[in-house]
Amino acid sequence: MSDKAETRGPVTRRRRTTISNGSKWPDAGEKPSQPPAKAKTKEPSRHASNNGKVDGETGLSELPSSPKKQKSLVEDFNERLGCHVLQESLLSSASGYSNYRGILNWCVVMLGLSNTRLFLENIIKYGILVDPIQVVSLFLKDPYSWPSACLIIVSNVFILAALYTERRLAVGTISQVTGLILHIFNLTSLLIFPAATVLTVTSVTPVGGVLSLGIYTVLFLKLYSYQDTNRWCREIRQAKAKRLTRSYSCPSVAQSNGSAVHPHVSYPGNLTHRDMYYFVFAPTLCYELNFPRSPRIRKRFLLRRLFEMLFFMQLLVGLIQQWMVPTIQNSMKPFQEMDFSRMVERLLKLAVPNHLIWLIFFYWFFHSSMNFVAELLQFGDREFYKDWWNSESVTYFWANWNIPVHKWCLRHFYKPVLRKGVNKFLAQTAVFLMSAFFHEYLVSVPLKMFRPWAFMGMMAQVPLAWFVGRFLNGNYGNAAVWISLIIGQPVAVLMYVHDYYVIHHGSTT
Repeated sequence: MSDKAETRGPVTRRRRTTISNGSKWPDAGEKPSQPPAKAKTKEPSRHASNNGKVDGETGLSELPSSPKKQKSLVEDFNERLGCHVLQESLLSSASGYSNYRGILNWCVVMLGLSNTRLFLENIIKYGILVDPIQVVSLFLKDPYSWPSACLIIVSNVFILAALYTERRLAVGTISQVTGLILHIFNLTSLLIFPAATVLTVTSVTPVGGVLSLGIYTVLFLKLYSYQDTNRWCREIRQAKAKRLTRSYSCPSVAQSNGSAVHPHVSYPGNLTHRDMYYFVFAPTLCYELNFPRSPRIRKRFLLRRLFEMLFFMQLLVGLIQQWMVPTIQNSMKPFQEMDFSRMVERLLKLAVPNHLIWLIFFYWFFHSSMNFVAELLQFGDREFYKDWWNSESVTYFWANWNIPVHKWCLRHFYKPVLRKGVNKFLAQTAVFLMSAFFHEYLVSVPLKMFRPWAFMGMMAQVPLAWFVGRFLNGNYGNAAVWISLIIGQPVAVLMYVHDYYVIHHGSTT
C-alpha cells in the first residue's frame, strides 16, 4: 500500500474511536477494549425513567427494582381504582361527629328572624309601650314613703343579732342551748317579720315586696350557714383539733388564693363586723372563715360586667312592657270563658317572651351581676352555674343552674338529713319541699294572695324527675327538661296573673 493509504487508515480508526467513547487506541492493530462496549450497552437505561417508561430512541422499558418503588406503584393503582371506604353518615350517631356549629348558627339566625317578626307585629298592633318612668311606680306608690327600702335597712338588726350571739357563744357567756334558741328565734323572725310587714302595709307594691322578701330570704340562708359553720368550729375547738379541715369550712388559704394580701383567719378571730358584712355582700350562701380571694380587681372586667348589667336591665324592662304585658292582658278573657283552645294558643304565645326573658335574667343575674360583685369584693370562687343547658335529667338541671343554692342545700340540708339515716329519695323530696315553700313565699306574700301554683310546680318536679330519669335519656331527656322550662313557667304566670286580677280588680280584662 502507498504511504497515503497507510496514513488514511489509522486516522479513520482514530476518528471512529473518538466518536464512540472519546478514547484512543494504542495502535492500528489492536482491537477496541471491552469497557467502551459495556458503556454503550448501558446507554438506553440512562434515558429510561424511574417508572419504567419506554425510551424514545431504544423502545425499551424497565420496571423499578426496589421494593419501595414497587409498593408506591401498587398504591398509585389502588388510588385510581378504589374511592370508597367503610364509614357512617355524619348525622348518624355512630359516626362520632359532633361539630354542629353551622346548624347552631342557623338556629340562632332563624330564632332571630322569627322574634323580629313577632316584635314588628307587636309594634304595629300596640305601638311603643316602653316607659322607663312607669317602672318607678312599680316600686313606689307614694314618693315620700319607701317601705321596701326601710324594710331592707331594718335587716341589719338580724345580721348584728347573729354576730353578737356567736360572740357570746365563743367566749362562753351563754350556753349552747341558749345560743341555739336565740338563733332559731332570729331566723324565724327573719322570715315572719318582712312577710307581716308586706301583708299589713298597703303602700308596699308587689315588685317592692318581691325585692325585699328576696333579700330577707338570702339573709336567712346566709345566717343559717353562718351559725352552722361557727358551731362546727366550736366543736372542733372543744375537741382540741390541731388543724381545721375544709370539710368543716375552715381551710387554710394558699398563696395562689391571695393569702399574702388577705391573711388566714382562725376561729374566733372571724367574729368581726368586717368579716360578717363581707359575707353578707359576697355572692355566696355558704360561710367560710377564709374565702378564696383573687389577687387584684380587674377594672376592664368590672366595667364590662357593669355595662352588661345596665344594658340587660333595660332590655328586660322593655321586653316585659312591650311584649309580655299585652300578651297576658289578652289571655285573661280565654281564661275567664274557659276556652281551652284559645287558652293553649295564648299559653304558647306567652311561652316565647317568657322564656326569652328568663334566659336574659339568668345571664344578667348569675353572670353579669354576681361576677361584678365578686370582682369588686375580690371573691375568688366564680362558679355560679354549670352547663345546665346540657341537662339530660331534671335533677341535673336543679343541681347546676344555681350553684350557690345547690351548695347550700347540699351542705346544710341534704347531707345532714342523710347522716340521720334518711334515704336519698326522701332527702331529695325534702329539698324540693323546702324549695317549693320559698318559691311560694316569694310569690304569694308580695301578691297578697295565697295560691299553691308555685308550690305545686316545684313539687311536680319530683315525679317529673323520676319519669325522665327512668324512661328518657340523652337528647330525649334534654328535650324534656327544655319543654318543662318553656311550658311550665308561663302556666304559673298566667294562673297567678288571672287570680290577681280577679281578686284585686273584680273582673278580668
